[in-house]
Amino acid sequence: MNAKNAISSLLGILFLGFLARAQEVDSTSVDPLDLNYLEDQFYIGLGYNLLLDKPTAFSQRNLSYSLQLGLIKDIPLNPRRNFGLGVGIGYAVNSYYSNMMALDGAGAVGYRILEESEFKRSKFETHALEFPLELRWRTSTAADYKFWRIYGGAKLSYVFSGRSRMALEEGRQGFANADIEKVQYGLMLNFGYNTWNIHFYYGLNPLLKDGKRLDTGEPLELKVLRVGVIFYIL
Repeated sequence: MNAKNAISSLLGILFLGFLARAQEVDSTSVDPLDLNYLEDQFYIGLGYNLLLDKPTAFSQRNLSYSLQLGLIKDIPLNPRRNFGLGVGIGYAVNSYYSNMMALDGAGAVGYRILEESEFKRSKFETHALEFPLELRWRTSTAADYKFWRIYGGAKLSYVFSGRSRMALEEGRQGFANADIEKVQYGLMLNFGYNTWNIHFYYGLNPLLKDGKRLDTGEPLELKVLRVGVIFYIL
């Protein structure tokens, strides 16, 4: 046997010995289940923003989308750990496309309904910090990662950036819209099984500040109903 074959044989023996030792260690030192496990501490969601309480001629266009992501502290309230609270912080971007144009005037913002031929796109866009509070029920155990969940609660949002954007025939324009309500709050419900979960959010206060009207005098009391999916990650 030459040196090359001897080295190959020695390496093979050492490798087989390593595998045998690894299997022995694995079979005799299994970690016990973590009975203090936590669930669903990170989330990401995609959704559609539906505007309610619309003026007569108001209509939505394009895809009024929502993207949210964040961290939730899971706080079990019973020994089985299938009932508890979730307190979190997150970030959300929301767009609301419609046939309404915001006009940046001298010291005030005006609103009017556009004809189809007058514009390409018009939208509100918001970026917000979110603070969800959930009451959580689930069928999870320390060994089961596929389970049913029903999470209901409320969400408070602080809009740190709110803009109106328009794409007209003559070009694009946009401005920071101070009429967009900075503090928004509503009720939410998330439920589903394993990866796929349905998300609902209903805004309790209007998207715009109180007293805002179209140029026709009709009040603007738009509220948000959000429907989508939400994914939880440990």
